[in-house]
Amino acid sequence: MLGVGALIFDEDRILLVQRGKEPLKGWWSLPGGAVETGERLEDAMIREVLEETNLIVRIVRFGEIFERIMHDSAGNVEYHYVMLDYICEVTGGVLKSGSDSADVRWFSPEELNTVSVTSGTLEVVERCRTGAKNY
Repeated sequence: MLGVGALIFDEDRILLVQRGKEPLKGWWSLPGGAVETGERLEDAMIREVLEETNLIVRIVRFGEIFERIMHDSAGNVEYHYVMLDYICEVTGGVLKSGSDSADVRWFSPEELNTVSVTSGTLEVVERCRTGAKNY
């Protein structure tokens, strides 16, 4: 599945959503989700952020490609996501959790270690914050 993720920074803080649905319900991750068939990446990014955070964003630049393969309890591949993560800035809206998110809030770097964050998210945030490459 092709997906998009938004890295939205406010100085040193990053905006995360608490997933309201499976997979990974209850875990914190970047706002984003699946690209619908025929949908442009930019449009998917804007739609997903609005649905999950009630914020309107614009893409500033590409961040990185992230791949997540998730297995079921029997060890079979259940989900295989290729995520295109973009650094975005807020242009409007009022922050509140949306249809796919249980909660949404800003986290300082220190706070990120106090909640359950989806695998790879912390590394993506740090690389995009510092401009480091993962290839």
